[in-house]
Amino acid sequence: MSGQGGPTSEGDTPRANADENRRQVLYWRLLARLFDPQEQPALESASMAVVDDVGLPAALLDPAVSVDTVVQRFPELAAELRGLMAAPDGDSRPDGVTATPVAGEAEVRRAALVSKLLLNVFATGAGSVTATRLARWQSDAGWFAQVLGCEPGELRRQPGQGGAAGLGGILAGIEGDLVRRMHLREVLADPALARQLTPSMSLIEQLLRDKSHLSGVALANAKALIRRFVDEVAEVLRTQVEQASVGAIDRSVPPKRVFRNLDLDRTIWKNLTNWSPADQRLYVDRLYYRQTARRTTPARLIVVVDQSGSMVDSMVNCTILASIFAGLPKVDVHLIAYDTRAVDLTPWVHDPFEVLLRTNLGGGNDGPVAMAMARPKIVEPRNTVMVWISDFYEFDRSQPLFDGIEAVHRSGVRFIPVGSVSSSGQQSVNPWFRQRFKDLGTPVISGHIRKLVFELKSFLT
Repeated sequence: MSGQGGPTSEGDTPRANADENRRQVLYWRLLARLFDPQEQPALESASMAVVDDVGLPAALLDPAVSVDTVVQRFPELAAELRGLMAAPDGDSRPDGVTATPVAGEAEVRRAALVSKLLLNVFATGAGSVTATRLARWQSDAGWFAQVLGCEPGELRRQPGQGGAAGLGGILAGIEGDLVRRMHLREVLADPALARQLTPSMSLIEQLLRDKSHLSGVALANAKALIRRFVDEVAEVLRTQVEQASVGAIDRSVPPKRVFRNLDLDRTIWKNLTNWSPADQRLYVDRLYYRQTARRTTPARLIVVVDQSGSMVDSMVNCTILASIFAGLPKVDVHLIAYDTRAVDLTPWVHDPFEVLLRTNLGGGNDGPVAMAMARPKIVEPRNTVMVWISDFYEFDRSQPLFDGIEAVHRSGVRFIPVGSVSSSGQQSVNPWFRQRFKDLGTPVISGHIRKLVFELKSFLT
């Protein structure tokens, strides 16, 4: 029992239980709508009563209403939305002592607002999507980013596996699904809407497949999106190339006698016999320098990429990677793409954007056609590396392709078969080829692009 100065903890219990029950109603509705878009009448009516009871608008429960619309109608909710992720304060009692935080009315309001955001962003349903719906989702995703402390669009641009980066990948995937379910040309024809698209592999694949049917504003916007994606991926790959280990130190080249090459530890160690106890000084009669010269060999890199529909990741990544290696000194890069036909893209190898515009994704695989184009490019076999990116599903021409590959390998060319080149490292390779590459001593390397960067740079520099 307590005096008249304040409520008892027992007196707080019914109110706390009621608030907790109201929160549970909202969260049960959230879960139900995430897994099943159909309304559950009991949960919907109970949630409506809760929202009304805490003074929030019924529009929060309408999935067709965007967060922007809610804020326009009820501007006072903007600040509350932006502070959703702030830790809730404890209840302050009249005697000035802060009690253990409980699910008060503020927490019930928070549950209603969180539910609105999560449903609008993650419950995208099925069926066709209009440009208006995509724009509404992008706006809601922007509010979601603000709640997490990010700028609009920033979250979806973050690569990686965990935390905000992983969540960014999920949002990019949702947006890609929405784009696939709508008329992309309608979006591209609207510059404002096209600018809001987040370039992703799935979107780029659609643009590359549809580019021959685009013109005017739509084609210009498609090219701008491809260019943005190429530039973003190129920046990541360029960093990986710079960070990868390079050629071995060439011990035959004397070290440059400059300050930045001074090996201070070795200099001190070698001159310890010159230490003067009387003077408390170390007299140095010889300086030692680090050897930094590395062996560099002019090399020819021939990249052959399967551009069939299943290899779009590889086509995009390898096109960009080839352009980066083409920028290295003394590296002669050639690029060939193939499906049932082969095309020599070497003249544009320095510009991956132009290369991608000249690709035609889809079709079957005819590796011998590509090999016929690649073999004449081999001038000095022992100074050549050939990277072949494919899933090696060749219909009935597996043996002719393998015979060509074996001949190239035995001539002295460094042959590197790659199952795929993607950020995830996922790969699928014809088991028949995988075993024969292993027997040949050239096993298929991991599909992760960092592994290919390492393999190439170790050979070329």
